[in-house]
Amino acid sequence: MKNESLKPGWRRVKFGDVVRQVKDKVDPKTSGLERYVAGEHMDTDDLRIRRWGEIGSGYLGPAFHMRFKTGQVLYGSRRTYLRKVAVADFEGICANTTFVLEPKKPEELLPEFLPHLMQIDEFNDFSIKNSKGSVNPYINFSDLAEFEFLLPPAVAQQSAVALLMASKDQCHAIEEVVVAARRMLQAFKDSLLEGYRQEEIKPYLLGDLLLGSPDSGCSAPPKEAGTGYFVLGLAALSRDGYVSGDFKPVEPTTKMLAAKLSKGDMLISRSNTVDRVGYVGIFSDERDDVSFPDTMMRLRPNPSLVFSGYLEALLQTTSAREFLMRIAAGTSASMKKINRANLLQMPLEIPSLDAQASALKKLQALNSTIVSQQSRWDDARQLAKLISIKEIGGAA
Repeated sequence: MKNESLKPGWRRVKFGDVVRQVKDKVDPKTSGLERYVAGEHMDTDDLRIRRWGEIGSGYLGPAFHMRFKTGQVLYGSRRTYLRKVAVADFEGICANTTFVLEPKKPEELLPEFLPHLMQIDEFNDFSIKNSKGSVNPYINFSDLAEFEFLLPPAVAQQSAVALLMASKDQCHAIEEVVVAARRMLQAFKDSLLEGYRQEEIKPYLLGDLLLGSPDSGCSAPPKEAGTGYFVLGLAALSRDGYVSGDFKPVEPTTKMLAAKLSKGDMLISRSNTVDRVGYVGIFSDERDDVSFPDTMMRLRPNPSLVFSGYLEALLQTTSAREFLMRIAAGTSASMKKINRANLLQMPLEIPSLDAQASALKKLQALNSTIVSQQSRWDDARQLAKLISIKEIGGAA
């Protein structure tokens, strides 16, 4: 494309021509700053920083010495496929693996336009393509600086930002509805046993509610090429249950096929990080080409005593989560494991099947509300992406 074909006022530039990496090094102990932002504090495709750490509350590695200021853009340079771009609304410290960025000339590249530019697919694709390393890929700023794009004039940038902010405000409003609905659902789960007389509920151990001992899963190294068969990843189980889509291609060996899943199978995370171990969910996909890994166990509830959906909800209550996290053990700081024998000794109280059925109807109604609002949220985010494509354009 030649310059003559560009819109009036638009020009082709390289990222490094208009953006600089800020390298303001400080000592966290003497900086007077209170907060730090690590990679896990930044969310995919979310410009807001919702979480942070407190400086001095624990060990902070030597890499945390880069000061950032309000309005500057933070970019996770490790595993850039996670699309971690955020705008600081406070002053703090980050690691040197998080780039602190700002426009070289704010009158040419508006500071509020920069983070939206860094969210477009072309920027993300370029960053991934030019990253180095396979296990923990990273990109250098010198490589990122070579990204070419079409820079609109300041007036067009202002107009684009106004539209983008309006669309993202709509996304945030719907997101708040989704979050509120999920809180209602969790509150209902936590109150499952309230309102019953003592004689209306019976005490059990988890092992008494199952048809035999939990089944073990099977793991294998994922294959790069498609095999037509899959094993679940750790992210398939969440705080709210089963999440479809986390499939890894594997060879369908005899052991792997012995761990094949059927719709309705209940799974519990046997080994995971401290905050995720013990997650439970019911496999809901209509397919017969997926197995579960050895980091999970399959539970077979006795239908004469408890409905699978009710047991799932019971194991998702706050008190159950606390119990499961408490019995998880291990010397690793990152991964914990639940012993099968300890799991089977988990005490539970169960009402009649009629009472369970009544509770499940209410749970399904709440879940339907969440699914509906989640669909609205997905549509709003898709619209925001289309507006971004139209208003920002892409690579030159």
